[in-house]
Formats: sequence, C-alpha cells, structure tokens
Amino acid sequence: MKLQVQRYLGSLVFVFLLFLSVALGATAGVLFVYNSDLPQVDSLENYRPSVVTEVYADDGQVIGSFALERRIVVTYEQLPQVLKDAVISVEDQNFYEHWGIDFYGIARAGLKNLLAGRVVEGGSTLTQQLSKNLFLTPERSFRRKIQEAMLSIQIERNYTKPQILTMYCNLGFLGHGQYGFAAAAEYYFAKNVKDLTIEEAALLAALPRSPNNYSPINHADRALMRRNYAIDRMVAERKIMAAEGEVAKKLPVVLAPRKRPDELAPYFVEELRQYLENKYGTSAVHEGGLKVYSTLNVEMQRAANAAVVQGLRVYDKRHGWRGAERNLLGKGATDLDAIELDDWKLPIRTNDIVPGIVLDVNAKSATVRIGEYVAQLAPQDIGWTKAKTPAEILRRGDVALFMVRSMNSADRKVEVTLEQRPKVQGALVAIDPLNGEVKAMVGGYDFDESKFNRATQALRQTGSSFKPFIYAAAVDKGLRPDDTVVDAPVNFNGYTPGNYDGRYEGTITIRRAIAESRNIPAVKTLANIGIPAAIPYIQRFGITSKIEPYLPIALGALDVTLFEMTSAYSAFPNDGVRVVPRLIRRVTNYDDDILEEELPELRDTIPSQTARIMVDLLQEPVRSGTATSARQLKRPVAGKTGTTNDFTDAWFMGFTPSLTAGVWVGFDEKVTLGDRETGGSAALPIWLDFVREVYKDKPVEQFDFQEPRSLTRTTAAPPALPDVATAGATTRQSQ
Repeated sequence: MKLQVQRYLGSLVFVFLLFLSVALGATAGVLFVYNSDLPQVDSLENYRPSVVTEVYADDGQVIGSFALERRIVVTYEQLPQVLKDAVISVEDQNFYEHWGIDFYGIARAGLKNLLAGRVVEGGSTLTQQLSKNLFLTPERSFRRKIQEAMLSIQIERNYTKPQILTMYCNLGFLGHGQYGFAAAAEYYFAKNVKDLTIEEAALLAALPRSPNNYSPINHADRALMRRNYAIDRMVAERKIMAAEGEVAKKLPVVLAPRKRPDELAPYFVEELRQYLENKYGTSAVHEGGLKVYSTLNVEMQRAANAAVVQGLRVYDKRHGWRGAERNLLGKGATDLDAIELDDWKLPIRTNDIVPGIVLDVNAKSATVRIGEYVAQLAPQDIGWTKAKTPAEILRRGDVALFMVRSMNSADRKVEVTLEQRPKVQGALVAIDPLNGEVKAMVGGYDFDESKFNRATQALRQTGSSFKPFIYAAAVDKGLRPDDTVVDAPVNFNGYTPGNYDGRYEGTITIRRAIAESRNIPAVKTLANIGIPAAIPYIQRFGITSKIEPYLPIALGALDVTLFEMTSAYSAFPNDGVRVVPRLIRRVTNYDDDILEEELPELRDTIPSQTARIMVDLLQEPVRSGTATSARQLKRPVAGKTGTTNDFTDAWFMGFTPSLTAGVWVGFDEKVTLGDRETGGSAALPIWLDFVREVYKDKPVEQFDFQEPRSLTRTTAAPPALPDVATAGATTRQSQ
C-alpha cells in the first residue's frame, strides 16, 4: 500500500513537473517572441519628445509657434510637489515601491471593477502608461499588454523614479492639443506649472485617463466630479489634510478666460514657417523645438494691424452699404431669441466687431441681440450708410456685423455701430532702413479668410510711386531739384503719355514735378537717360521683378511686390545704402546651439549725395503736393503716392529717418477702387495712422544724413548713364 502511494505521488510530481516545464517553456517562448521586436529602453537617454518651435519678437515676446503636439518640457525640479502628489495618488499609489508592475494594484482594480460591474479603475502603473505612450499602440490585446509589462520592467531597471515621473508628466495627452502638464497648466489656467493650486493640480492629474470625456471646457460637470475624486485620492494617500481636501472640493473649476483669435502677425509668422521648413525640414520645425528670434516689433505690428483694418473699413464705407450677411427667417428660423451664433461662444469686448441678430425694426430704431446683450440701433449708428433710419436697410431676422462701442454688464446692454466686412484688400510693410529688419508686416484684411500674402506675393503695378528710381538715375547724371522741365504734350513714336488731371503746366521745376506727380516729366526723364541704362540702375535698389524695356515703366507700368518696393525705398533715408531686408536675427536648436545668425547685409545702391537730394525731393509731395495730409504728423517725413490706370491700385511709399513703410490698397481681381481713389486718398491714410501710432510720444527726428549706425559702408561706383539735359529736361509723373 505504501509503495502504491509512493508511486502515485511520484506520478503526480512527474506530471506537475512536466506541466511546469511545458508552462515555463511556453512562457519563455512567448516572452522571447514578444521581446524580439521590443525597442531598447536605454535609448531613452537620448529620447526627445516633440517640442514646440517658438517665434520671438525683437523684445523676446512669443508671437507664434509651430507644433504637431503643443508641449512644454520641464525638469523634475520644476514640477511642483502638489502635482507630483496628485498624479501618483490618482494613477499609481505604489509608484515608489513597485518595479514596473503592481500586482496588488491589478488585483485591487480587478475587484473594484467586478463589484461595480464596469471599469472604474485601471491597474496599469505610471511606468506601464509611459511605455505605452513611448513605444506601443493604444490597441487592447494580450500581446500589447505583455509587451507593455516587459518594457516597464526594462524602464524601471534603467531609470530612476524621478526620471520616470518626469517623462510621464512631459509626454501625456491632456486634451485640446496639449501634451504634458506644463502646457496644460498654461492652456487651462494661464499659469506656470509651478504655481498650480491643489484643486488645479487635481484636475490636471485626473485628465490622462480620458482627456476628451473629462475636459473642463466641454464637460464641466464631469471634470468637477473627476477632480473631486482626485482630491479624495490625495486625502486617502495622505498627501493633503482632510480639511484641505474639503476646502478644495468646494471651489469651482475656474479656467483662464477663452480669448478671441487675436494673432499678432499671422502673415509674418507664415513667411517664417515657409522659410524654416524649406531650410530645416518639416519635422525639425514642428517637432524639434527650435527658437526663432525674429525682427518683428510688437508695438509696430499692432499699429500696422489697426491701421490696415481701420483704413480698409473707412474705404469700404465710402462705397456704401451692401446689405446684411443673411436673414435667418428666410432660412426657416422662428425663435430668434433661441439662436446662438458661433462667434458668441467667445467673450465679447469693447471695440470687438461681432455678428448680431436684428430682433425688431421700427420707424426710429432697431433692436439687436449680440449673445446675452441687447442694443438699440439708432439713426446715428448707421450714418455712414446714408440711410435715415435702420428700417431702410435692415429687416427682422437679419444677421449683420456691429462694433461694440460700450458695454453695461449689469443690465446686459451695449451700444453698437453698424459695420460690414470689407471686400477690398490692403498690405503694409515696415523696415528699419539702418539694419534691414522687417518690423511689421500685414498681408491682407483677414489671415483666416485668405492666407495669400499681398505684401510678398502680390505683383501689382506701382503707378507714380516708381518714379523716384527714375529721378535718382537722372540725379546721378547731374539733374538738380531746381532744374526745369517742360510739362507739355509729347509723342514718343506713337506713345503719348498724359497727366493725371489732364492738364499741362508748361515749364516747371523738377521739385514741382515730383510734388504734384506730373507724368510727362517722368517719361521725358527716362527717355533722356535711356532705358538700357536705367533698368540695371533700378535693379540696384533690389527690384527683382521683371522690368520690360518700355517708357511706361517711368509711370510704374510694371508688376512689383510691396516688399520689394519698401526695401528699395529704404536706400533713400540710409544715405544710399540698402540693407537686405531680413525677418530673422538668429535661430537656435533645442539645446540653444545657434543654427543661423543673420547679420546686416549691405548693398551700396546709390551715391550718398544722390540719396540726400532724393530725400529732399521726396519731401516735396508732403510739403506742397499729393501727400500734404502727412504734414499733420509735424515731423520730417518723405514719400510718394502711386495710382494706376482706372484706379486699380493705390500706393504710398514713405519714410522717416529711422523707418521705411509702404502701403498698398486694391482688390485681388484687379478691378477699379472707384473714381478718384488715389494713393493719397486710399493708401496714405493707412500709412499716416501707422506712423502716428509708432511715433507718438517719441522725439522728432531730422534727416541729418549721418552714416548708418554700427554699419560699414562699402564703395561701389554707380552705373554710367547717358548724358541728360538739366535745364529743359522733360519729366512727368502721375499720382
């Protein structure tokens, strides 16, 4: 009997060992297979997550960024203790004890899920979540879980707990395009991560499980519930006192106010993006964390934005009311009080231009609803439309644009003025002539509506704003401001130019010809210089667009960009030296190594004496010619208006001793701006508004013709030109 028992036990042991061997072999085989294609976690030493590339203005302010994942990388020391405690309490209570896998945590989570009948708690450790985020897909499969566990063990063997926690806090997705807790703190609370409070840290720590479902923006109730759960976990883990937890749970979720899209310089930043991607590649720009130090000046850009928007609106209003954008009643709406327009989801501020719904119209006024506010539109609020009462131009159910002049939050009333979206376009470029830095750029009325940059991409005829290059060539050959020219009808082998006003003034000085923008004197000057000699001279100003060898180029009959023209004009106030325009000072990589550094690149364009004479001549339009409204600035300025045939393009190119700026106004399809919409009436007001704002409270500068600051001038002789008559030389220009 005893022998039989021993044999039976021996058989059981044999079977057990056999099955154990098979199980161990199978497990080893599975682990070998699953481990064969796993990445090496020691590569994390050099791992760098996708980081935002930021663009800085000339004073260090961030004006733009490029990123596939918006992330701000921080160190372990920069993570506040309250956030570390919140994350560990919610996600991995045994983080500092386990070695990558928490079997106790898995068992606890399984029991809770079983009792609840649904998944209420996960069993993955922070290390497992990190391994999934770094190396694996989010698929739910046995193979992925095995690989996740194996990777977690490897990570724990190679890295310290602070390193693992830091990587976790920098990598995770927290909703609305934000990756990592530092970026999320800035996005949700407008705070540096180090300044988070208990309730804020708890809310962020609660997001990784399901950022979309617990978004405090889209699901405030769920976010509050999940935040309070996180606070309870912090109390249970003794990270905070129970009393602190109760106080924190009673606080509401307070997010940073959502802002209206208010990009400072979208056209400028887009120019940089295209340049950077072409030079460094898309991956480096959107994931590499470059730092781009640009030349843009924030205050000048703001002034440029305001000037262009205001100028185009003023022009647009001169040409009348085009009607409401749409009527809701005509589209089947019945309850106007229940309709919510998308634009109302963002805060409404004074001076905002926002859509409103006309609720009622009577003989004297109209009632307009803008979000939670109501306005009474009086006749004076629509004065620019020439209508006597709102009833003449508006109907119940109309949706139109209104500018908010004032707000009374207590009784939810606002005062408004009727507006409409301009169809006309405009552009502005401002360059520091001393160093070539582009300080401001506006490429159109609305970047969101059209990404086409009319400052750098639109080739348009320049009208009379091109004449100074012709006169500069003549001055180089001896022409002087008080020499005379005959402003009279002339025929050049069938080409018969005419003046803007259709009149002829006879013998006049060059100074007067430029001031009044007479066309015939400019054409005669070009004819005397000779087109073959004039074209290479003009190209010295940086005009790279094609120049056809015809006399009408004296009147701007060639297509040039505003950017080229502004750069070309910058040679005049800089004593004949043109500094190649630049948008970048330097670019560094993630480690602050300099990738490129742009230094001023000088082009000796015209002799200094020629430049000084041209500065004097170009002050004449301001003193007594087509740009006299610029005298209101009460400081030395110079410039030239430009208007093309049929009033399709309006220009003003002007400068002070320290700033050159150009403005263009027109329609994209090259149709007329309207009768007498000249450079002086359509473009110059924008230039004036810009310069007035830039120089407010600044001392008056004089054209003293000193050598450029901190720049070395090179010497190059101007190209030889044919002799040109002085007294009696014929010139003529247009507005």
